[in-house]
Amino acid sequence: MSALGVGIIGCGNISAAYLRLAPLFKDITVKAVADINPEAAKARAEEFGVRAETVEDILAAQDVDVIVNLTVPAAHYELTRRILEAGKHAYSEKPLVLELDQAKALQELADAKNLRIGSAPDTFLGGAHQAARRAIDDGTTGRILGGTCHVMSRGMEHWHPNPDFFFLPGAGPVLDIGPYYVTNLIQLIGPVKAVTAMSSSAWSERTIANGARTGEVLPVKTPTNIHAILEFENGAVVTLGASWDIHAHRHANMELYGENASLYVPDPNFFGGKVELAGPEAAVLDGADHPFGAPNQDVGTAKEQANYRTAGLADMAAAIREGRPHRCSLDLAVHAIDVMTSILKAGEQRGYVEMTTTCERPAPMTAEDARALMA
Repeated sequence: MSALGVGIIGCGNISAAYLRLAPLFKDITVKAVADINPEAAKARAEEFGVRAETVEDILAAQDVDVIVNLTVPAAHYELTRRILEAGKHAYSEKPLVLELDQAKALQELADAKNLRIGSAPDTFLGGAHQAARRAIDDGTTGRILGGTCHVMSRGMEHWHPNPDFFFLPGAGPVLDIGPYYVTNLIQLIGPVKAVTAMSSSAWSERTIANGARTGEVLPVKTPTNIHAILEFENGAVVTLGASWDIHAHRHANMELYGENASLYVPDPNFFGGKVELAGPEAAVLDGADHPFGAPNQDVGTAKEQANYRTAGLADMAAAIREGRPHRCSLDLAVHAIDVMTSILKAGEQRGYVEMTTTCERPAPMTAEDARALMA
């Protein structure tokens, strides 16, 4: 089977990363891009040497097998449904959908048409997070008993030129940044059983502080400060703090506490970094020896990092060819959505919400597995 032809719908900021990084992988080839703004599609097409299409044309393109949905979250469900109806596999940026009923409808449609659905984030496939996974799976940490996660900052209006959707239902820190943390927790510990939370918003309006729209005021219609507790099926209890109301803090991104040792895990929004093991014997588990942990962006500078976005898409393409499950699966994405929407519900109701979904942990991404995906 030759490489799958890839189409991209949505030519905003994140599309550049997909177009730049897709050539790293052998099972995918980007053929065309589309956007409701034809000029945005044309600019991206010229930048990366692919075709610019209308949305209707890319859905019908004969050389496109899978379409990546990079539209705003509120449009994810409708466009992914159209992709499946067009007979193509779908891969979506996070979050896949905003409601569980939407996810179930997509699952039924994909099953009926024998098509795959995948969803970001794929950062949990990175070298650092796979090093943490090995320490758990091989018994070094013992059973994970608890942990803490914190993703907190001043907010997207300080750096994004068009931050409107970040403060609308379907975004906020839980649904925008939370997928990286929740998905990584699931792949490390397993599925979540129940959650509780409290939430608030420090301000009812935000002022854009970057780009051509500097000074424009935006309404805030979703919580921007959420503190949750997640109970996992294995018994672990993990605290998650997600806020865009914070100027500064000294919390680690992720700490997991096992029977035998603790793990300090780097930011799940990125592929690389160092995992520290603290117990009877301290150690640093450097994921840079993993193909998805080696720095490949701004190498030699203070900001160098490992960035292998599209790894999840490439793994889905290889899984289609090999007839196996893909790691950034629909079941994983749906369970993460269940967790995040339940956190928001618990925060609104100040209650305790049990999950209605579950999933298997995705297979580990070994160094050998990663090398097999690369061009």
